[in-house]
Amino acid sequence: MKRFGIILGIIVLCLLLILIWSTSPVRRTSYFDEEYYKNIVLQIDSLKPGVVIINDSLKAGFSRVSITPELNSTEDNFRVGKFTEAPLAGYGDRKGNPATGIHDSIFVRAVALNLKSQTIIFLSADLLIMPPNITDSVTKLLSEKGIRRDQLIFSATHTHSSLGGWGPGFVGKQFAGEENNDLIKWLALQISQAVTSAISDLRPARIGTGCFNAGSFTRNRVTGESGTKNNDFCFIVIEQPGCRKAVIGSFSAHATTLGAGNMEISADYPGYWARRIEAGSGDIALFLAGSVGSQSPVGKGDGFDRSKYIGEALADSTNLYLGKTELKDKVTFSFLPLKMQLPEYHIRLTPKINLSSFLSGKLMPPPEDVYLQAVRIDNMVWITTPSDFSGEYALQIKNALSAKGFNANVSSFNGSYVGYIVPGRYFYLDEYESRLMGWFGPNMGEYTMDLIRRISEIVTGTDNL
Repeated sequence: MKRFGIILGIIVLCLLLILIWSTSPVRRTSYFDEEYYKNIVLQIDSLKPGVVIINDSLKAGFSRVSITPELNSTEDNFRVGKFTEAPLAGYGDRKGNPATGIHDSIFVRAVALNLKSQTIIFLSADLLIMPPNITDSVTKLLSEKGIRRDQLIFSATHTHSSLGGWGPGFVGKQFAGEENNDLIKWLALQISQAVTSAISDLRPARIGTGCFNAGSFTRNRVTGESGTKNNDFCFIVIEQPGCRKAVIGSFSAHATTLGAGNMEISADYPGYWARRIEAGSGDIALFLAGSVGSQSPVGKGDGFDRSKYIGEALADSTNLYLGKTELKDKVTFSFLPLKMQLPEYHIRLTPKINLSSFLSGKLMPPPEDVYLQAVRIDNMVWITTPSDFSGEYALQIKNALSAKGFNANVSSFNGSYVGYIVPGRYFYLDEYESRLMGWFGPNMGEYTMDLIRRISEIVTGTDNL
């Protein structure tokens, strides 16, 4: 018995040592004193002199490329988009099972804008996120054509019923199914083609921007009526006189009208919005997921009926406001891409306990090449983020810029992914958004907001006011 007690004691001691090695408490220190913050402030200061606010004529180009796969093929062929099967991404409850069919076609759409020597490309795909490994492949392909990563404004519609097979690591597999290198290669080729086609289409254009209230189609899913939310649907409309028109739209409600029980590929309500616009007022319609953190869709019906109701109602309102939007031949423009430096990376076990960075990286690779971007188009400031970005935070940004005479929009999923960026007061809630998806500590939200404030002030020229 004494020997058994010694062995048991050794086992308990080993387990305790493993627990101590593999976990750590959530840090509660100020980000102002951290090296990553001091370094990023210096980085912003070094970028500021290169940001020029210009007013000049615009060229624009548009493209749309299908990412609808051909399923049930005899073998995978990434060159032509044929696959034996393709998992659906979006819900862990699906357990990586393959799509049973295609309800509606999915696309990647792009709009290139050129003023003087500056060219940027808005890009959105009917995917859950813009997967970082696909972003890396796209960046490599486009660099061979002289197109830089910091020119690309990535986003996704955030449909939870589109292609998976791209998520590395254990966590990626839970939400996107088994990794499929052929599917990853195909998506990278299609996305790259959309960018180069949009640039090849550049011609003189006119542009206008706007926002309207669509609060009846979204709710705060974390705190309900006690919380705030971003109600605005924001848009950019670009017209090539005598040729084509593109509409870029963004709204802050998760594309989750279709639950885990749906096994057909679909763009969800953003797809209905895009098809309605493309059938009427626009030739190309990009939907960029807005500040979807904490916000769910609201609408009549179930399943695809609900998707159709929300998407087409938003499209009808968009068309109404497009008719009132002035298009200008010359535009005031500025752009600042910022490569972020991040706090320490942890997957969380409980609201107060982290896994070690080492083990977290084994479960899911830590994000790299993480960007914030701010674009000014006349009185619109469009900010991109590498996350499910909080609607409550976006509302604060909109209010702050409104006081200076600007509209603002915040879009998500710009090519890397850092989880959810939500207000720090929610960090210790035992909720999906804050606990499972809060990988960078309780300061990540305020730190990101600090950076957004700084880059927004620079592109608007209000940093010295």
